[in-house]
Parts: sequence; C-alpha cells; structure tokens
Amino acid sequence: MSSIFNEWLAKATEETEAVVYDYLPKEEGHQKTIFSAMNYSVKAGGKRLRPLLMREAYRMFGGTGKEVEPFMAAMEMIHTSSLIHDDLPCMDNDEFRRGKPTTWKVFGYDMAVLAGDALMIFAFETASRAFSMGADPQRVGQAIKILAEKTGIYGMIGGQTVDVELTGKPVPKEKLDFIYRLKTGALLEASLMIGAVLAGASEEEVGAMEQIAADVGLAFQVQDDILDVTSTEEALGKPVLSDEKNQKTTYVTLEGLEKAGQDVREISERALRQLKALPGEKEHLEGIIAMLVEREK
Repeated sequence: MSSIFNEWLAKATEETEAVVYDYLPKEEGHQKTIFSAMNYSVKAGGKRLRPLLMREAYRMFGGTGKEVEPFMAAMEMIHTSSLIHDDLPCMDNDEFRRGKPTTWKVFGYDMAVLAGDALMIFAFETASRAFSMGADPQRVGQAIKILAEKTGIYGMIGGQTVDVELTGKPVPKEKLDFIYRLKTGALLEASLMIGAVLAGASEEEVGAMEQIAADVGLAFQVQDDILDVTSTEEALGKPVLSDEKNQKTTYVTLEGLEKAGQDVREISERALRQLKALPGEKEHLEGIIAMLVEREK
C-alpha cells in the first residue's frame, strides 16, 4: 500500500471510530455495568473496516448526508456483539482479543452474554435514528431490513449456528463455504449494500455490491485461516492455532496453505474487477478491499 493511502486510511479510521463512539451509551444509572461492558468491548480496538466500507460505498454512489452515520455505528455494535459471544467459554473460550482480556474475562460470563445481547439490540435502536435525520424513509427502512437479514438466522447468526454444530466434526467444503459466506461475509455484504441503498443506488448496483462483499468476505476468512497457522499471537493480538485447538475444519485444513493463498488472490481479484465496473469514485474502496485480503494481522 502507498504511503498516501495509508495516511488516508489512518485519518478515515479515526473519523469512523469517532462516529461509532458518538453513539455509545453513557456509563451511568443503575445498569451502568452493562453500559461499561458494551463500551469496553467496542473500544477494545479493531480496524473499523465494516463501517468504513459502508461510508465509502455511500460516497461512491454520491451520498453526502449524515444518515449513514448511525448505520456505521450500528454495524460496529453488531460486529462487536458477535465477537463477545465468539469468545465465551461455551464457544471458542478465548481469553484475549486484540491483545486485551476478552469481555467475559473482565466482566464475567453473565455480563458478557448480556453485553453481546445489548449491543445487538442497541444497534437497531441506533440505526433507526436515521429516520429523524432528513433521510429518505424508504431507503432507511430498506437499510434496516438489510441489517436485520444479514445479522440474523439467514445471515451471521445462521452461519455461526452451523459453525458451532460442526465443531470437532469433518466439514465438507460446501458447508464450509456456507459458514464463511454467512458468518463472515454477511456483515460485509450489509455494509456495502446499506451504503449503496442510502445513497440511492439502483437495485442492480446494490446486488453487485452484495456479490463483491461476498467474495471479499470469503477471501478475508480464508486469509484469517492462513494467519491462524502462520502468524503469532503478538502480531494478531489474539491466540493463534485456535482453530486447531477447537478442532475446527478450515479452508487451510481442507485445501492446504498454498492453495488457500492462491484462492485468496483469485477471489479478491474477481471482487475488484466487479467493483471497477461500477460507476463512481472508488479508489479508496479498492484500497480497503486489497488491504483486507492482503493483511498480515
């Protein structure tokens, strides 16, 4: 990546994070503990890529308003809620994420479950604020529908369900692709689709963004599998070899490291070709996608 892009990305990430933080609850009142657990989890770090992708998709299709911002915050809340639950002892049983103790280690198992639930619900309360920001109500309604579908049983949670059920069991490639498409790809799809919808993109353009994000999600998850084998805990900020510890079938265990790396390149190149065919200024979006699938941590 060029130094110019890296400078832009650092500034854009800072701006995106500020938007997300603006929508977090104040830590006060009798239920202060849950607010603290929610905020700790969101503020524990991360690249803020999903809300940033949403913002850039919005701008690519000509969006200039503020109505995308509550959706950006909502997306990061939903993503964080899934991480809280993934780390629980009943799931992956991880004690560190991004170099910090996971939510259940700090606040306890019970509060971590509640914090994950609370962020999931609060995300939709947050997204609904777009209705009072002068946005087209039909677009906002469609965006909320996408957010719900890509989060729920036909999206991220559906993928997590199959993933958990098959832990420790052999997983055929078609089921692994299904898990990756839903568990990882669904929120990326929602991010690009919502940005496009709020900006007034056509149905065909929104569909193209969904397919681009599906490819990016698959490449991202395969790269994650590669890093779980080849990276270090210091570089990733979370335990490595966790898939092996949890007896999970991954793309690497099915296809091997070399084929996995080759497929990451081919899938990401396909996504970028499709993106280039769409209208609008997309240089930054292309850079983010390339960085996502080429990352080393």
